[in-house]
Amino acid sequence: MPPGDSSIVTDTPQAPGFAALLEDLEPIFGERLSTATADCDDHAADVSHHGPRPPQAVCWPVTTLEVVAAVDACRGHRVPLIPYGTGTAVEGGVVAVTGGLCLDTSRMDQILAVHPRDMDATVQAGVTREQLNRHLEEVESRVFFPVDPGADASLGGMAATSASGTNAVRYGTMRDRVLGVEAVMADGSVVQTAGRARKSVAGYDLTALLVGSEGTLGVITQVTLRLAPLPQAIASAVCGFESIEAAVEAVIDCLVDGIPLARMELLDEVQIEAVNRYSGLDNRVQPTVFFEFHGSDNAVIEQSEHVERITAVHGGSDFRWATDEAQRRRLWQARHDGYYATLGLREGSTGYVTDVCVPVTALAEAIARTRKELEGCSVPSPIFGHVGDGNFHVVFPIRPADADELAEVQRISDRIAEHALDLGGTTTGEHGIGLGKRHLLEREHGAGVDVMRAIKQALDPLQILNPGKVL
Repeated sequence: MPPGDSSIVTDTPQAPGFAALLEDLEPIFGERLSTATADCDDHAADVSHHGPRPPQAVCWPVTTLEVVAAVDACRGHRVPLIPYGTGTAVEGGVVAVTGGLCLDTSRMDQILAVHPRDMDATVQAGVTREQLNRHLEEVESRVFFPVDPGADASLGGMAATSASGTNAVRYGTMRDRVLGVEAVMADGSVVQTAGRARKSVAGYDLTALLVGSEGTLGVITQVTLRLAPLPQAIASAVCGFESIEAAVEAVIDCLVDGIPLARMELLDEVQIEAVNRYSGLDNRVQPTVFFEFHGSDNAVIEQSEHVERITAVHGGSDFRWATDEAQRRRLWQARHDGYYATLGLREGSTGYVTDVCVPVTALAEAIARTRKELEGCSVPSPIFGHVGDGNFHVVFPIRPADADELAEVQRISDRIAEHALDLGGTTTGEHGIGLGKRHLLEREHGAGVDVMRAIKQALDPLQILNPGKVL
């Protein structure tokens, strides 16, 4: 199956024990077990360019014990099991490349405990980040969950992929925000990786092992999360620059000066022009940085003024900032519309997204090398990124069935990744390996990949958990 083929492949052979698997699971799941074509096709892909491939069945557990039953049945009958959250990832992590059973956690949607004074919460894997934040607001907890990958993803899925997002510069990623998980391992055992303490040195760090494992080592069923206090005030600002280099230098100076920015996002001139067309905006077509500040009323004013002075040194122009929510939303609209504005450059396209990350001081060089690689590319290729932590993306709106386009952007994407590694960075800052970056993993980790394979073999010797991903 070509990675960019948008057609749904339906000829995946069933595992020999598949019929027996269904017989075992039907009494447990009843109507929450389906082999209907529509249900299987709905779970055939995420939002990436990777071609869909459906499982042979889908189940919707509501308890950890039901997950145990599904894992035990899959192990007993040698049937692959693919955990599924909301399907909003972008590296093909839920594609059933060898068929099997899709385990959809969306009905595991209970918020189990909230401890506002300790600033933590425990939720089932299917709870989404917006659902949790709505609940925290309703109970007037004065805390929130800050990791924002854009989509309203499930928290179990976000833990499994170690998701990140626009707030990472201040609040960190899922790896920083997960205190512990409950997970069902391939042998059917249920593991609690940690309690609610903010630190522990008791044994190996199983939480860190499972966060980011992309469903290949265990099925996450519960997550205990670190929350953050709600800021008293929020301010946003937007500033344009004559060049990408000037914008990045301003970003670096903001970080070096210790300004506690919550978000710092960069859009290049190609992305700004795309957004102007898509959203009917009139932003000046130039590299633009979007800022957000959290803190007290006085603090956000001081931070905004400090950033304005820094941007002026680097030729920043038309610095606009606002504290009113409606005004802030207008300022940020270009950033929020960025991805779909890129797809709007070519009707019917699908997004091929890179996500390298480098040390912040190497960001200007990484982007310069990337722009050199993009010269002559036949596909529009805007750059945007979470530049506060050195993470940036190129989004290629490719035609789904065009093998030549896919090969072209794959070559460029690999070169961008090579540059990131040469500069001390990583091939994936937040999207994960999934299907799309397996060939880059050994280049990044060398002999460490053999250690990863040994861990996978030890924990999942029958290779039933999300086979074909990461390794």
